[in-house]
Amino acid sequence: MPIDDIYRTLKEPSKGLCKDRGSKFIALAYPVDNLDQVKEILATLRKEYHDARHHCYAWRIGPGEQNYRVNDDGEPTNSAGKPILGQIQSMHLNNILIVVVRYFGGTLLGVGGLIQAYRTAAREAIEEGTVIEKYYLSAIKVTFPYPLLNEVLKIARDHKSEIIQQDFAESCAVIIRIRSGLAERVTTQLGRIESVEAKPVEL
Repeated sequence: MPIDDIYRTLKEPSKGLCKDRGSKFIALAYPVDNLDQVKEILATLRKEYHDARHHCYAWRIGPGEQNYRVNDDGEPTNSAGKPILGQIQSMHLNNILIVVVRYFGGTLLGVGGLIQAYRTAAREAIEEGTVIEKYYLSAIKVTFPYPLLNEVLKIARDHKSEIIQQDFAESCAVIIRIRSGLAERVTTQLGRIESVEAKPVEL
């Protein structure tokens, strides 16, 4: 059974808090699947915490280690976003966004103090949440003559895939969502059936 499509993320949003010399760091962590969700959450938080001095964040989405972004939002370079990302990496989390909202307390903390505060707040948010394992998902479009419907659906069911779109007009077409580690195997298996075409598509 493939395991490279398994990732760890949060079950639901969670919150952490760190206070240091009057400054308050509110960390908000979210499970996310794409950049549209990230943008929507950031826009919402900027409205909700409109009076905060900084909205620093880090996210990591998708398989591999390289698809991430950090933002210091006016704090000294690498004093906010990078420490937040460090906590995501140390907990081996993916498909996650952590935003740390800072209310300035009047005392400068220095770069070292900021790194510690942002790191602590992010860690608190993760520890307050529930970490779960999930699978990355892929989609396959399958087109076939109607008499082959049961055969196609049996293969889909055998691999615990989900039909997310279907069209039974002149010829049949379905889009199935399946664990990424099984997608190539199922595409090949379906493609071996005469008159069946199976190809990956974007979710």
